[in-house]
Amino acid sequence: MKTINENLTLADFDAWSGAKDTKETILNANKGDEFDSLIEDLYPDGLTDTALNDILWFENDWLMEQLGISEEDNEEEEETEE
Repeated sequence: MKTINENLTLADFDAWSGAKDTKETILNANKGDEFDSLIEDLYPDGLTDTALNDILWFENDWLMEQLGISEEDNEEEEETEE
């Protein structure tokens, strides 16, 4: 079982499945440091890679709210990628 240590950041995390999109949304909104701080505050003892991936994948709406990323920001990002 791997645990997230204090040196691992969202940018360095190798997300998979649905978590990839959430990771990219957070990083493209320049909220990576805020995400890292949020996770450190919520899980001071660390968490597994799977747990972090599940948070990114299944708690997307909650994360966007916590980080102040609106749906409009997500739509603008998607339009610029096309």
